[in-house]
This record gives sequence, C-alpha cells and structure tokens, in this order.
Amino acid sequence: MSMTYKIKVIRPSGILGEAQALEFRQEISKLLEEKTDIIVVDFKDVTFMDSSGLGGLVVALKTVRLAGAKLFLCSINDQVKMLFQLTSLDRIFEIFSSREELEQKIGNQ
Repeated sequence: MSMTYKIKVIRPSGILGEAQALEFRQEISKLLEEKTDIIVVDFKDVTFMDSSGLGGLVVALKTVRLAGAKLFLCSINDQVKMLFQLTSLDRIFEIFSSREELEQKIGNQ
C-alpha cells in the first residue's frame, strides 16, 4: 500500500539573508499548519546565503521535525554548498543535487 504525501516546494531566490530567512520561516509554519508532510526547498535561484539565512534554515528544520514532517533541500550552488560543508550542516540536512534526484527518492519511500 503506497502512501500519498502532501508535498510543497519553496523556491527562494537571490540572496537568502535575514529578511528572507524570516519570510521563509513564516512560509514553513504556514505549510505545517496545512499538514504538509514533505517540504522541499529548491535553491536553484539562490545566488548567495549568509549566516542568518543558514540560521533560518536550521530553525525551519527543527520546526519541521517537531511537526513530524520532513525537509529536503535541492539544487544548491557551489557557494552555498561550501557554507553547508564548513558548518557541517551538510550532515544534518538531506541535500539532493537536483529536483529529479529528490523526486526519485521521495517516490521510492
């Protein structure tokens, strides 16, 4: 018996800094209120992320986990990927190279 997940994709763009991190967290909270099971953050259009953007993501991940949902990241550029690696957050977040790779993984759960 296959389960049907309620999946939503968030697509931030440009620089993910303090203001965007706040909007991002509000959007995540709204999705969780709507009983979303899986939240995908597609970084395809994010050019740069600073520490407040990273902090916002960590808070979002905690919020998502507390709600019993899952958070996945995909399509991260090299600069942002380096930030994840330097902070060891690449071990905490599930990061996929593309939306296609992520959709295959979700489809196989």
